[in-house]
Amino acid sequence: MTDLYPVRRALLSVSDKTGLVDLGKALAARGVELLSTGGSAKTLRDAGLEVKDVADVTGFPEMMDGRVKTLHPKVHGGLLALRDNDEHVKAMADHDIGGIDLLIVNLYPFEAALARGAQYDEMIENIDIGGPAMIRASAKNHGFVTTVVDVEDYDALLAELEANEGQTSYAFRQKLAQIAYARTGAYDAAVSNWMADAIGDAAPRRRAFAGTIKQTLRYGENPHQSAAFYTDGSNRPGVATATQHQGKELSYNNINDTDAAFELVAEFDPAETPAVAIIKHANPCGVAKGATLLDAYKNAFDCDRTSAFGGIVALNQALDAETAEAIVEIFTEVVIAPGATDEAKAIFAKKKNLRLLTTDGLPNVLEASHTVRQVAGGLLVQNKDAGFISLDDLKVVTKVAPTEEQLKDMLFAWKVAKHVKSNAIVYVKDQATVGVGAGQMSRLDSALIAAAKSKRMAEAMGLDESLAVGSAVASDAFFPFADGLLEAAAAGATCVIQPGGSMRDQEVIDAADEAGLAMVFTGMRHFRH
Repeated sequence: MTDLYPVRRALLSVSDKTGLVDLGKALAARGVELLSTGGSAKTLRDAGLEVKDVADVTGFPEMMDGRVKTLHPKVHGGLLALRDNDEHVKAMADHDIGGIDLLIVNLYPFEAALARGAQYDEMIENIDIGGPAMIRASAKNHGFVTTVVDVEDYDALLAELEANEGQTSYAFRQKLAQIAYARTGAYDAAVSNWMADAIGDAAPRRRAFAGTIKQTLRYGENPHQSAAFYTDGSNRPGVATATQHQGKELSYNNINDTDAAFELVAEFDPAETPAVAIIKHANPCGVAKGATLLDAYKNAFDCDRTSAFGGIVALNQALDAETAEAIVEIFTEVVIAPGATDEAKAIFAKKKNLRLLTTDGLPNVLEASHTVRQVAGGLLVQNKDAGFISLDDLKVVTKVAPTEEQLKDMLFAWKVAKHVKSNAIVYVKDQATVGVGAGQMSRLDSALIAAAKSKRMAEAMGLDESLAVGSAVASDAFFPFADGLLEAAAAGATCVIQPGGSMRDQEVIDAADEAGLAMVFTGMRHFRH
């Protein structure tokens, strides 16, 4: 094996025809013999190129609706033969096997069929067999064969051939081989995960996960950690699929926090009312609805103006100029919304470091998907928390029943609590958070912190009483003791929403009755660790 190896014969068989003709012309201009199959061969011929059908090479026609066309020794022998092995060279000569030096393959569009919700039989027909087999064979023999599986590598291939007078280097072939195996691995992961869902296997014996690089990051959570951002192909509206209009590159922490913000604001239907969520360190520091987007932003900001500095802002409607003017009054890292007006973009353009992201819509918070977390030696995989509670699901457990307005605030608080790190306590008044206690080891501490924030914010606003007075309180899990609930009552809360289910539920209910609180149980908790 030498470092440089010439490309004299290429096999092109692609589902995505983007760039195929230009690539074929460039290869032909270098005297490369072109082999191809089916639609790829037709596309090349229609462009006036001389192409030999793989069927003419193998002596077998394409059959079984195209299921069998490249699974033949004259194809795989041409890909796998070691050119510096005398026995391999003799076998090629004995069986009239020509070497294939370049493989251009992209696979049946299985992921695209999955994304559009194709039915079972169509999904099966979109599982590629010959393509992955050729890719794996070619990539294994990267000592001599160049494997290209992505359209975006066509230009790099042609540049390599130009730089090396029609040859490719070993390092180049190695890099493309790695990409090739990652592609077949991702493809098989998509197929196996789809099939697990299709047959209702929530915990298959083996799980495979894959991603496609979106960007390398300057660093991870801290400067000494390297990091990269990968997309999973699901096309869920959010930070992974958003368009960035301005601002410097997103950091690891920006991406994590922006995802948290957008998933939270998606809980609120934009057809009903504007909503805004402000996030800091993956926890909300302010969430609110409003008559306008500007009102919603101001109400969210007034929950915790200090923490909002340097935060992430997510909106459930397109960003308008009035809201943009308010946002740029303080330092904000990222704004993400389903869209933005030209006027809003112009306002943001004056803040060169402010990132503006827009998406094609809001994610469906009820859509089934998985979350994955790495632990030492393994992965934790679970269904995404798509739990939803309606008015009909609530059980009133106190002597005092909540009013209609209290119920609205409790359900709002419940949606927010779902996105707060546990232990979570959320105070809400008039469809806006007025205090958030997050991530404490004790639920009592979360209640105390949320109450303290409400009081401190009221003082900053020149108000005589805490923002928590008259509020609804949500707890992401049950109160194990009455102390946290009593702290909420002391802060001025009038009603509570919580899952229930504690051994001491009756003790907590009695404490609520004594304090004159209305309380409902949801029967569902929202731990977020």
